[in-house]
Parts: sequence; C-alpha cells; structure tokens
Amino acid sequence: MIYLTMMIFVKDGKEEVFHQFEELAIPLLKDYKGKLVYRLRPTKESFISHEDELPYEIHFLSFESESDFVNFAKDERRKDFLHLKEESIRSSFLIKGMKV
Repeated sequence: MIYLTMMIFVKDGKEEVFHQFEELAIPLLKDYKGKLVYRLRPTKESFISHEDELPYEIHFLSFESESDFVNFAKDERRKDFLHLKEESIRSSFLIKGMKV
C-alpha cells in the first residue's frame, strides 16, 4: 500500500474548472485500486503556522501498489480532460509515503 499527499494550488478564478476536472478524475481511482481518503479545502484559519502559500486543496490518497498509481496516471480516459487540469492548476506537489 502506498499513500500520497497532494498539495494543489489553483489559478485565481479557475476554481470551477478545477472542480470539473476533479469530478471526472476522482471516479477513475477505483479502477486502479485507489481511494481518495481525505479531500480537504482548508481555510486560512485552519493553519496553525505556515511559511509558504496555502494550498487550495489537499488530497490524501492510497493505492494498493506503486504500479496501480502509475497506471492511474497513464489512464487514457484522463487525456480527454487533462486540459481542465492544465487550465486550472497553477502548481502542485506530491508526497509519497507508506504506513509505518
């Protein structure tokens, strides 16, 4: 089992486009033994401290294996709506981990 935390920074004014992308991408997770464990849209008040810009959303995902995640990322159906991701997400970073 692998765990992924994704910090997502959305372009100003592109929140609805991002939501459209998520509505299409999230259901594909189950096809690759993936699960969106938590999807958070934190407010400024929910941070105790920070040194950098705050993310629009934080996703905590799990996949049964690294190959399941790689196959999800390569899913041909995603190509049909990747333009929504490119239009709406300014930057993101992914943190991989495992349960200890």
